[in-house]
Amino acid sequence: TVMAAPMTNDQSWFYALALGVSFLKCLLINAYHSTDFEVHRNWLALTHSLPVSQWYYEATSEWTLDYPPLFAWFEYGLSHIACFFDKEMLVVPNLNYASPATVLFQRLSVIVADVVFFYAVKECCKCLREDKGKDLLGKPSFILTVLLLWNFGLLIVDHIHFQYNGFLFGVLLLSIARHCQVLAVIPVLFTSFNCICFILTQRFIDKSRSSLFIKGQLPQVLSRLFPFKRGLCHAYWAPNIWALYNIADKAFSILGVKFRLLDINKLPKASMTGGLVQEFQHSVLPSVSPLATLVCTLLSILPALFKIWHRPNGARGFLRCLVICALGSFMFGWHVHEKAILMAILPLSLLAVDSRKDAGIFLMLSVTSHYSLFPLLFTTQELPIKIFLMLLFTIFSLASLKTLFRKGGALLNPLEVTYLLGLIPLELICEFVYPLTVWQKTFPFLPLMLTSVYCALGVTYAFIRLYISLLTCSDTTKKTKMQ
Repeated sequence: TVMAAPMTNDQSWFYALALGVSFLKCLLINAYHSTDFEVHRNWLALTHSLPVSQWYYEATSEWTLDYPPLFAWFEYGLSHIACFFDKEMLVVPNLNYASPATVLFQRLSVIVADVVFFYAVKECCKCLREDKGKDLLGKPSFILTVLLLWNFGLLIVDHIHFQYNGFLFGVLLLSIARHCQVLAVIPVLFTSFNCICFILTQRFIDKSRSSLFIKGQLPQVLSRLFPFKRGLCHAYWAPNIWALYNIADKAFSILGVKFRLLDINKLPKASMTGGLVQEFQHSVLPSVSPLATLVCTLLSILPALFKIWHRPNGARGFLRCLVICALGSFMFGWHVHEKAILMAILPLSLLAVDSRKDAGIFLMLSVTSHYSLFPLLFTTQELPIKIFLMLLFTIFSLASLKTLFRKGGALLNPLEVTYLLGLIPLELICEFVYPLTVWQKTFPFLPLMLTSVYCALGVTYAFIRLYISLLTCSDTTKKTKMQ
């Protein structure tokens, strides 16, 4: 059966939303950018200036090439356009080079690459069944388009912080759309397999597999793609299970010293709260190895894979499994970055406009996860921008999904609402109160730790709810917007 009817013939609203968000991205061209800007400039330079055999050996900059070779070839292609803007950006020794022309080119390259994402979103909208007679603001396709094109996390990570996630997520969403449209049996099975593998191998397998494109350099490529010496967690802990594990270890060590069960002189230094990217040992709990994170990741997704294999439950079951695999990788992976949560939020948007229960889970996960990205933008100038965009996206999500599922009561229970409202005092404390205290110089990492741990509770809760939803859902597909 075909999954759904196509969108309405009048699609001017889609192009208006696409142009509107593109205009917003242009306004952010001169905003703050992170060290990732220099990372990608350096990769442009080395892929343009050096032979392929030296790409993964070049170490003039500390930001060495550590992405899979397919992305390196993408940078190589961009470099041939970059030379028309400013050739100096393509000189490897020009470290931290950021001329106005360089900034303009790199920002525009992200904006233009998002065309792939736009096309994928349009295809995903075809997977939704529209009820005739509804006004535009009540149409699932309109709501989904806003949730994806105007996604707060994607906007600040790609177009302020600086990365190229948009077009990569476009490939993922396009694969999902092709699966849901069910064009033929064999392509569907192939696409399903690849979509799930995309998530499962994001941190452990895919990089090594793609490295085969660099002939004769496999050991060197693997050493770059799997930098285990960076430690279990990033400088700012991603809000996952390891953030909770770290804080539990810290609490046990403090209690152990207080009750004289541990010798403070024999405890490891508090490197995990020092904001450094490095290996560290836990004080009380067993230290976690890369192999342990791999085992935990596989164990966290196996029940979902088993369920989808034996009782697929259509497109909704497949999508829910995909989101769980993404969240499992995020929750238990090694050295996970906080922005990796977008791998779960974006596909979950499709379920949010289809199911009332999934809409509630989406609100919990998106609001919590988007707030966890706030520390990426730490400059004063960007503070009002991130707060305004976060509020704009959150208010639209709440209002539109509440309108879409107006029957059946509230999407969030009182406990969930209380938790989300707790983000407000957390932001006030971390952003405005704590910097004025005497602890700011002694414990500068504390606001980041509080943000990470608090958000980890919400992400873990959403992960559990998604799993319960997958394992308890009916095997018979009811008549819904997405079949």
